[in-house]
Amino acid sequence: MTRRSDRTVYLLLALCLVISLVASASIGAFTFSPATIARYVGESAGWIPDRAADTLGRSVFFQLRLPRVLMGALAGAVLGVSGTLMQGLFRNPIVEPGLAGTSSGAALGAALVFVLGGGALAFHAPAGVVAVPLFAFAGAFGATMLVYKVSSSFGKVNVFTLLLAGIAVNAVCAAGTGFLSYIARDPQARNITFWSLGTFTTADWRGVALVGVCFVTSFIYALGCAKPLNALMLGEDEAAFLGADPQRLIVRLLVVNTVMVAATTAMVGVIAFVGLVIPHVLRMMRSSSYTFLLPASALLGATLMAVVDVVARLVIAPAELPIGIITAVIGAPVFLWILLREQRKGSAGFYG
Repeated sequence: MTRRSDRTVYLLLALCLVISLVASASIGAFTFSPATIARYVGESAGWIPDRAADTLGRSVFFQLRLPRVLMGALAGAVLGVSGTLMQGLFRNPIVEPGLAGTSSGAALGAALVFVLGGGALAFHAPAGVVAVPLFAFAGAFGATMLVYKVSSSFGKVNVFTLLLAGIAVNAVCAAGTGFLSYIARDPQARNITFWSLGTFTTADWRGVALVGVCFVTSFIYALGCAKPLNALMLGEDEAAFLGADPQRLIVRLLVVNTVMVAATTAMVGVIAFVGLVIPHVLRMMRSSSYTFLLPASALLGATLMAVVDVVARLVIAPAELPIGIITAVIGAPVFLWILLREQRKGSAGFYG
């Protein structure tokens, strides 16, 4: 596997991403042709003369469609990279933010703000913008660390212990979110229910900026840890022998991973199985090296989410299907297939 061939894969994935983004930006209640999109972008950038006649279409595109498309791509990139990181840290190919409690913990933290924000916590608008991601981060990090500590309590990460710990933590977080929905007023309860299924309908430029900053900074740091992650695949003792600090690496990457997942969950809700499918597909297609997997998972995750968003708009048009339902329908069978495949291989819970 050469770097030149890796760059070829990156270019192909980037091309697929551009095509899917253009398709996602074109399709919806308002239809925009690629030529119209190019004209809007050119007028906004000042490259071509501005036409004032189509102000409605341009307003819909820039205020509603484009933020949604970018948010979907960023969410897919975050979940793809997150799944890759967690599978490397746990050394297990069936780990993803939903199974490890990260998403459900973030959902519980965000639901606390949704329900109590106007009452006991008394969040005003400026504070509320920060409160949702902060509480989501606290919930996600606490849940993830609990699953990690339980699953590695005997010195190695065991797949069955991991699954049981993830199920238990997810159940507790789901119970907490359900209780908050029960005591919430009717609009709040509906919002939590819809948000828990994943949606891009509330995307705006502020959310895009928040998720974008969290993703870019986290991704840059994660790229710098690609080689230590490769060493960690051999085991913590072997990684330490090769010069890495496994415990510090695990804690730091868990924090980095939780930051971007919590910010994304706070903005778009809970979307499961993307982080499971993306890295597994890339490993089968190409390589298990994290120097390849991290950039490729960002590109493929963004592409997949753009396609899923288009499907969500078309399946029950003019209404929209929640994003999380589509990813669950795709991801659950893949998860079962991976689990059965690992069992047939006689896996004891390691990945590497």
